[in-house]
Amino acid sequence: MLKELRIEGAQRDDHGGGPPKWVWGVVAAIVALALAGAAAWWYWAGNKPIAVQTTTVRANGQGPSANAVLQATGYVTARRMATVSAQMTGTLTEVLIDEGVRVKKGQVLARLDDTGLKAGMAAAEAQVRSAEASTGQLRAQLAQAEADARRQAELAASGMTTRQSQEQTATAVKSYKAQIDAAQRQVEVAQAQVRQARVNFDYATVRAPFDGVVTARAAQVGEIISPLSAGGGFTRTGVGTIVDMDSLEVNVDVNEAYIAQVKPDMPCEAVLDAYPDWKIPAHVVAVIPSADRGKATVKVRVALEKKDERVVPDMGVRVSFLAAQPKADVKPVPGVLVPPDAVAQRDGAAVVFVVQEGRAEQRAVQLGADVGKFKLATAGLKAGETVVVSPPAELKQGSTVTSKE
Repeated sequence: MLKELRIEGAQRDDHGGGPPKWVWGVVAAIVALALAGAAAWWYWAGNKPIAVQTTTVRANGQGPSANAVLQATGYVTARRMATVSAQMTGTLTEVLIDEGVRVKKGQVLARLDDTGLKAGMAAAEAQVRSAEASTGQLRAQLAQAEADARRQAELAASGMTTRQSQEQTATAVKSYKAQIDAAQRQVEVAQAQVRQARVNFDYATVRAPFDGVVTARAAQVGEIISPLSAGGGFTRTGVGTIVDMDSLEVNVDVNEAYIAQVKPDMPCEAVLDAYPDWKIPAHVVAVIPSADRGKATVKVRVALEKKDERVVPDMGVRVSFLAAQPKADVKPVPGVLVPPDAVAQRDGAAVVFVVQEGRAEQRAVQLGADVGKFKLATAGLKAGETVVVSPPAELKQGSTVTSKE
């Protein structure tokens, strides 16, 4: 029995009394899996995207604005803007304007169907002629009555006629004079009706109320136009909109906590969002004495001192209120305007994080004098690059980032 349980030499492990080979294979596989998991965890934890807020920096084209005491944003508005309509209801037969066309005061913009108005004016003119003819007839009869009255007076002086006949001729003269006076009033009434008919006829022609530019064409030939809305979608209330470009100004909302710093005639610099490198001299026209309690702001009117075709209504604009009038010979300082929150301190140096292809690049910058509410980076950045605003402490060179919604 014991001899049968003996293990022959061929059946023994090559390593003597150690563990079998398959045990070492299992251990090696477990160790490999553990190392792979650790590596994956390290890669995922070290490259987890960091949600950041970003902004695009722009070149400094405003010159040194160290004397800017306040900045505010707003929009370009027009003091004179009109939606032109007819003063009567009618069908459009001509529309002579289009968007972007300049018009002069009194220029014809559109015409309505005036067939009925022409007929009414012709009838009123006929009434005038009829009243004038009746007046002429009465004047002739008055002349005859006056002649009869003179003859009766001569006969009465010689005793050849009665006193009654003389009185009858005198009464006829007075009667014709009264009829002529009434007929003259009828002529005046008919002439007034003609003037009214001509005014109504002129209403069929829509004219420009002032010089300006057409910004919208609201009606087409064949549509019915009315000065009042008749309901539904079949009646237009205007032919088009005209804006007086010489009346353009800027309306900005200033926080009520800083409104005391704004005074009438205060010098300003206006910069359009569409043209960030263009500085427009301006000044404060008035501070509107009314606050918006929802936004805690006060509206300020700012006049642009230079007119240009690039300035159009509803453009976004940023206004810098200046403590003193800027000098004309001051040149812009080269550099890039950076929000203060985008500048961080790393190892005692000012840096910004530039986002490129989803990763953050730490870049040292050289800062100059502040430009309004921005910092001026004179080296290390280029206009148009995207930087991280308020970079978190864990953000570093090469970190994967994603923009916040």
